Amino acid sequence: MLAHFARKFSWSRVRTQRLGVEGSWIIIGQIASVAGSLVSVRVLTGYLSPEQYGELALAITFGDLVGQVLTGGLVAGVGRFYSIALERADLHQYLRASHMCMGQAMLAVLGVASVISIAMVLFSAWAWIPLVLTCLLVAAISSYNSALSSIQNAARQRRVVALHSAAAAWLKIALAASFLNVFGVSATVAAASSAVTIFCINVSQFYFLRLLTRQHPRDSDASTASHWRRELWKFALPFSAWGLFSWAQQSSDRWALQTSATTAELGQYATVFNLGYTPISIASGLLLTLVAPVAYQRAGARTSDDATKHVTSMLLRITAATLGLTLVASVAAWTCHAWLFEWIVGSDYRSKSYLLPWVVIAGGVFSAGQVLALNQLVNLQTRSLLIPKTVTAVLAVGMNFAGAHYFGVDGVVVGLIGFSTLYFAWICLLFTSRTTALHKEQDP
Repeated sequence: MLAHFARKFSWSRVRTQRLGVEGSWIIIGQIASVAGSLVSVRVLTGYLSPEQYGELALAITFGDLVGQVLTGGLVAGVGRFYSIALERADLHQYLRASHMCMGQAMLAVLGVASVISIAMVLFSAWAWIPLVLTCLLVAAISSYNSALSSIQNAARQRRVVALHSAAAAWLKIALAASFLNVFGVSATVAAASSAVTIFCINVSQFYFLRLLTRQHPRDSDASTASHWRRELWKFALPFSAWGLFSWAQQSSDRWALQTSATTAELGQYATVFNLGYTPISIASGLLLTLVAPVAYQRAGARTSDDATKHVTSMLLRITAATLGLTLVASVAAWTCHAWLFEWIVGSDYRSKSYLLPWVVIAGGVFSAGQVLALNQLVNLQTRSLLIPKTVTAVLAVGMNFAGAHYFGVDGVVVGLIGFSTLYFAWICLLFTSRTTALHKEQDP
């Protein structure tokens, strides 16, 4: 008995130490990323006028289309199936299939870019073509970066993920300042600096991926690559289905303001969003980044309730932590928003600082919903998210346009809070129904 207790204690201590090291690297990476995002806002708002910043925010919506519809599901699938490929000793064919699927997605991106270019030519929007195409290029390169980070994170190579995340954030700042000084101040130049940044990071990412694959023997059966392609697309297609609506929701706030307000007000709103919504999303993703690979590894290829029931309590704790972080951050934003904007953004952007705590709340509540939605990914039940994501996105589009029309930027922020609350409530119901069904099966 004593020997058994000693072995159990030793295993628990090693596991705790490993999680501590991994968590430390994630914290380092996320702190560097959040700090970099704040400094990036300061740099860009120092160079770009509110009108130029608004133009950049609009053009980025075309790039968001790539991530939401064409590559988002693949990136998630690449991360989810790594542990299954490792379990089946078929890692190289899985990576080969992942590369082929991403290549097919890039061909689709090229088609989208062609269609958008033709449409802009027909509408004589010549000035927008360089900016929009550059943002599409940024989105395509970023998709590869996300897929590579997803693999490294699934392999629990936390140091690699953290260092690349930090390097991307701060290299982007350095190149943005350099490009804007050398090539002139414009939204297109700012976007081009981001493309160069992510390209450099991808070169390093591919190098570390080669180091990772060398640790595993090469598979002998090349025919399994087609199986992995089918599994990846099966997992990813529901993302594409709801991704179109999610893209409309995430873009409608900016286009609603462009329609009902001015580009300068859009630039001010984009600044509030980048300072409030984005950092809280990154911070809440810290815990999710730590836990998701662990949950995937434990579940493996098994989708039974016995194999995945431990995920529920873990996700509930992370959700509670996310909501607690949101509360603290929103109180801090309420207290310090004026000082924060005076320190971080240019003088032309400061009039909307009072909206910061509300945007923080919206970002935190939505992030909490995303944490609970991970339960469906662990169980390979992506289709169950199709209805809640689609319906809430459609309602959000309506709220954004109505809010922008009647109340301007304030109305859009109200719509953002309404969408986040509705999405979180619906995912909670989905999560609860799944948990209840699990308990009924366990206790007939």
